[in-house]
Amino acid sequence: MAENDVIECVELCLVQGFQRYLIFDNRPYGSKVAYVNEGEEGAEILIDALLEGQVVALLVQNMERLNEQVKEEADGVYNTLAIIENMAEFRPGLCTEAAQQGLMQWLLKRIKVKMPFDANKLYCSEILAILLQNNDGTRGLLGELDGIDVLLQQLSVFKRHNPSTPEEQEMMENLFDALCSCLMLGANRDRFLKGEGLQLMNLMLREKKMSRAGALKVLDHSMIGPEGHDNCHKFVDILGLRTIFPLFMKTPKKMKKAGISEKEHEEHACSIIASMLRNLKAQQRARLLSKFTENDCEKVDRLMEMHFKYMESVQLADKRIEGEKHDIVRRGEILDDGMEEEFYLRRLDAGLFVLQLICYIMMEICNAGIPQVHQRVHQILNLRGGSTKVVRHIMREYVENIGNGKNEEFRENEHRRIMELVENF
Repeated sequence: MAENDVIECVELCLVQGFQRYLIFDNRPYGSKVAYVNEGEEGAEILIDALLEGQVVALLVQNMERLNEQVKEEADGVYNTLAIIENMAEFRPGLCTEAAQQGLMQWLLKRIKVKMPFDANKLYCSEILAILLQNNDGTRGLLGELDGIDVLLQQLSVFKRHNPSTPEEQEMMENLFDALCSCLMLGANRDRFLKGEGLQLMNLMLREKKMSRAGALKVLDHSMIGPEGHDNCHKFVDILGLRTIFPLFMKTPKKMKKAGISEKEHEEHACSIIASMLRNLKAQQRARLLSKFTENDCEKVDRLMEMHFKYMESVQLADKRIEGEKHDIVRRGEILDDGMEEEFYLRRLDAGLFVLQLICYIMMEICNAGIPQVHQRVHQILNLRGGSTKVVRHIMREYVENIGNGKNEEFRENEHRRIMELVENF
């Protein structure tokens, strides 16, 4: 449909007709998606007109009337979700409005309905993950609607059983992604803690099923930053150190089968330990630090092994980037801030982020007043041609880049705290 045709449709009040159809006709419908799939400019005009008429609220009301035991009506639900997804692709900003118009509540209700797994449940999990992406408003709404408990209840099914089909596995991964997204909001960390989310994730890690990869990612999100303080302490209290350190020592082969790479696994494991070192106090911190002295400091050896592994990866990436920079300058072009930022992101992706986590852990344990740990770190650095100067440089670079999405007070405090560790390393 061309743009002019869409304008004409709007002018002829077809939008209002569509809305009246939703209100008064209880039959399933399957052809509306075509309107939103047409040309981008035309679709935007149509979406604007539909949004003015509170179309999402009407779509939700219509889905509530449909009986999914009837195939045609189940198809109607699927097509409605497709309309919403297409509108969200054109207008990501409508996610907040859609969630507030009843969509979030309907999705949570539909996800927890006790009926056999089907395409509609999978689609609901996809739409839920889309609504929560980079949106604190929808994350907060989900928390207020007891959505954290709903997600935990649905995921608990996979504690001892693997998904039976690839589609069910995709739904499980969508729910894990939704939970990770929700945990970016501080208030949801408390709900996760009270809902015994830590206990569920810890059990999933121990059960060694496909859910283990998602559980590790969720634990990472629940503990990161100062908002992770309570979750870090609770994790130690429920004997989580016994679970996380075997995963730190070795990447299980089954993790790769579950769709998580060795690098991703090591990143999450290191991030969890780094978060605990940052947040734990008193007895819980002492219990964490004592792990690094066990079995002749084997965990320090593993940490240093990963340090040199990721150091090599980053050096290779740096060499490629320096070559590209040289070519840019030779062509007489200017290296602007945008290019420098892109190069830094590439370095992070090549392993710099994991290396920063490793160096942070290294500095924390060396500043903890445990002579054997301090000696072991420096001994291995010297034996393998490493350098404390390089480690300090990595952490200074990390400190310079703290700040995106953080308030100024947090940035200054974190800068001061890490630089103190650097100076005493």
